[in-house]
Amino acid sequence: MTLNSKTSTPAGCAFYTRTPESIFTPEMFVGDEELMISTAEHFSRKEVLPLVERLDHQEEGLMPGLIRQAGELGLCGVDTPDAYGGLGLSKNLAARILEFMSLNGSFSVTYGITSGISQVGLSLFGTEAQKNQYLPRLASGEWIGAYALSEPNSGSDALSATTRADLVGDKYILNGTKMWISNAKWADLFLVMAKVDGDKFSAFLVERSFPGVSIAREEHKMGLKGSSTARLVLENAEVPAENLLHQVGQGHHVAFNALNIGRFKLASMSIGPARDAIGLAAAYAVDRKQFGQPISSFGLIQRKFAMMSAWFYAAESMIYRTGAMIDAAFDQFGGTVDGNRRAAEEYAIECSACKVFATEAEALIVDEAVQVYGGYGFTEEFPIARHYRDARVSRIYEGTNEINRLFIGDRLARRIRDGKISGVAAGDSFLSELAGKAVDLAPKDQIGIGALSDLILLSYAEQSTRLRASQSGGLGPALYDAVLPWLNAKGAEAYQLLAGQPVTLPEIRMANMSDLAAAVYARKGPIA
Repeated sequence: MTLNSKTSTPAGCAFYTRTPESIFTPEMFVGDEELMISTAEHFSRKEVLPLVERLDHQEEGLMPGLIRQAGELGLCGVDTPDAYGGLGLSKNLAARILEFMSLNGSFSVTYGITSGISQVGLSLFGTEAQKNQYLPRLASGEWIGAYALSEPNSGSDALSATTRADLVGDKYILNGTKMWISNAKWADLFLVMAKVDGDKFSAFLVERSFPGVSIAREEHKMGLKGSSTARLVLENAEVPAENLLHQVGQGHHVAFNALNIGRFKLASMSIGPARDAIGLAAAYAVDRKQFGQPISSFGLIQRKFAMMSAWFYAAESMIYRTGAMIDAAFDQFGGTVDGNRRAAEEYAIECSACKVFATEAEALIVDEAVQVYGGYGFTEEFPIARHYRDARVSRIYEGTNEINRLFIGDRLARRIRDGKISGVAAGDSFLSELAGKAVDLAPKDQIGIGALSDLILLSYAEQSTRLRASQSGGLGPALYDAVLPWLNAKGAEAYQLLAGQPVTLPEIRMANMSDLAAAVYARKGPIA
């Protein structure tokens, strides 16, 4: 039995230093891995999707009950160490399972935070006593977790948080308000960031039952109506001193490394709804007739499905390549607090690249899916409207895409400055050559840094898609041909914005859009 698939790319070999001979792709999941993935898909389709209307009304006990059911199947602790009640599987397999557990956005958020970002900081930085006390409850679905970083006046600028923690005897007294806290209504455990003595950014494990902890009213959201989002209010909240996570003044390591892994997983959470949107739109296009024939036969509709599947294929290629590299980093460095921190940081650039690309691909896909439905897509009678509303927040939470773009450019410049990498692109494509030239320009303004980051993530997407297509065959090369002109055009736009110079696009092979669309119709979903 194999449940921890790896890539041949060693940890530390980032995409901008050389081209690997092979990469890990979703096609490489086999045996028991496939069984776990199919269990996740079956759970989503049979247990979650039939209940979405009831979930949207937050029917009492319904969402927590589904989380407990998922926990009973082992799905809430997929990559939680087995010593603490989890399955101890790879981050890559956990991401694949998360993708199929994310066919509905509201459930995806609730499940994804409980099984992911609420556990990551604890797993990486917790003491044995802390992990033994809390991880089994989260991994079993008995408890729901939450991550509390944002505040009313502290969003992207996380370190400006004002929530205060003061040590009084054997307890920390926390005061402050955390905003936009997913799972707040149901959470039993919050990973809370606060400043000890007003200036030492630190992390705490805060139980809902602690004195001084309360939850404000639910936010009235545009989408994700079935998920809980509310403020966490701390009024002289009493937190035992032993619930300090890691060290005083080191909370940024906990917060940001949880976010690194969280952004990688958010990419999978984003393509889950995109997968369902493609399937729903394909079924509708085959069934819907106009001018005496199904709209699935129309050329412009076929092009939409070809491009939806091509964007999906590119995002998926990036995600599972990155996940395998993260697993390799944990194999190489993990096991200690310092090693865990290094492993979580090693591919932070790639994690942000995956988050940005996948969430923007999700937006493109659900938008085109609504267009396939025409006027019906603009009504709440059809499920595609829910995907459209839910998808919008993906580009906002866990670091807006703008913040992630600034992070990619800043982190890249720092790694070059520190001598950790000697170059930016392998020079094996039009996009990687543009990315290399863009780095030499060393932009300092936000617009220039954003353009550089676009070239980096587009180069990573192109290379990942090309390598997967050549390695896996099938319709992969056709999907690569479909997405390449779009990637190149986006890259040329970014370079011209940065350099102020015209760019001539290379010649490309034209993909057969009708063949790709036919494959989507036959599969009732993306070709990947």
